[in-house]
Amino acid sequence: MQQINPQGSTQGVTQAARPVPQMAWKNPNLRLYFGGQIVSMIGTWMQQMALSWLIYRLTNSIAMLGIVAFATQAPSFFMTPIAGMVADRVNKHRLVIVTQIFAMIQAGLLAALVLTGHTEIWQLIVLGIFSGLINAFDMPGRQAFLVDMLDDRSQLPNAIATNSSIVTLTRLIGPSVAGILIAKAGEGVCFLINAVSYIAVIAALLFIRTQATTHKKPDGQTFLAGLQEGFTYAFGFKPIRALILLMALVSLVGMPFSTLMPAFAKDVFHGNAATLGFLTAASGVGSLAGAILLGSRKGVLGLGRWIVLACACFGLGLIGFGFSSYFPLTLLALAVAGCGGMVQIASCNTLIQTIVDEDKRGRVMAIYTMAFIGLAPFGSVVAGAVAEKIGPSTTVVISGVLCIILAAVFATKLRDIRKEVRPIYVEQGIIEAESDMKTLNT
Repeated sequence: MQQINPQGSTQGVTQAARPVPQMAWKNPNLRLYFGGQIVSMIGTWMQQMALSWLIYRLTNSIAMLGIVAFATQAPSFFMTPIAGMVADRVNKHRLVIVTQIFAMIQAGLLAALVLTGHTEIWQLIVLGIFSGLINAFDMPGRQAFLVDMLDDRSQLPNAIATNSSIVTLTRLIGPSVAGILIAKAGEGVCFLINAVSYIAVIAALLFIRTQATTHKKPDGQTFLAGLQEGFTYAFGFKPIRALILLMALVSLVGMPFSTLMPAFAKDVFHGNAATLGFLTAASGVGSLAGAILLGSRKGVLGLGRWIVLACACFGLGLIGFGFSSYFPLTLLALAVAGCGGMVQIASCNTLIQTIVDEDKRGRVMAIYTMAFIGLAPFGSVVAGAVAEKIGPSTTVVISGVLCIILAAVFATKLRDIRKEVRPIYVEQGIIEAESDMKTLNT
């Protein structure tokens, strides 16, 4: 579904010292991968939107939305570190193919239950757990595999931005289509379309050819020792630790706003599934704008400042969303939140992928996934319970304020992060050894 100095300064950084950025679409592997992703992700967003609406239609409970979200995402928190170890030791290409096959099976089972009229809430929870287990292995494997597909490491920022653009573009299309289909044919059709859509990405993956290598465990290193090594490295290196902690906290307090969307659609705006589709699409429009903005950049320099601004933008968007009772203004606030959220996520991802040691990439991206995806279900449960007491609007406003506070705290850490990252940028030729620190606006 991701660079020039935002201050415009290039003093002390020569063109020869920097790798020349390459566009991801020039890579045949990435063209195949992204093409399959476009089809598959439309189906995925359709399923997510339809599932939220189905749960709320069956239970009329905001708290149950949080519970099912927890069941779907919690496995990422508990299993992703183990999945990261697996991703560092197996062929990532094959790992991603296997996870996509299982995801297709999960969507097929969900479609069968709904279309045959045998849906019960416990079944949705069980299938949510199944989906969470699949994603726990898929996300770190997919993040690391994206690097394996590159034939030039300078393609990485644009590859991540392009991937983010695809995720957000399909997020714009999928829920809108789902809203129409739910009204005319029911949720089961959306689940069936998602199951079929996996054929496209699986076929694309089968045609991809890479020179990828796997990292075998050091002699005598046990599985637990390798797991501990990954955590020690990630949280012992200040830049990676700061980025992971920021994403973890934003995920905990901010991202659960999407869990409350059905309540806004039905109770605040007195709408239906189409209303939910518009709300989700508005966030997707903002996310797409953010991904395109990042895709126009030419390197990693300056992303630290972008992260601060994006986190604050995300918080302001949530505050506007919570306060607004005027539907067009609500859509605008969601677009602002979507833009800020996407820029922050993609920028953190790009920085971590740039500075991480190659033999620990799978484990570090697993920890990043655990922080970003794994903590969201805990936030969803809390947000659902709080929203039952004080209402979804006030809950979202509080989330926005907390995100702005997190942006301010992260801004105070930027100077120390720059000092730690500088030797890595020098080694990679992103900056010159003698360049002035003012040019390293990481």
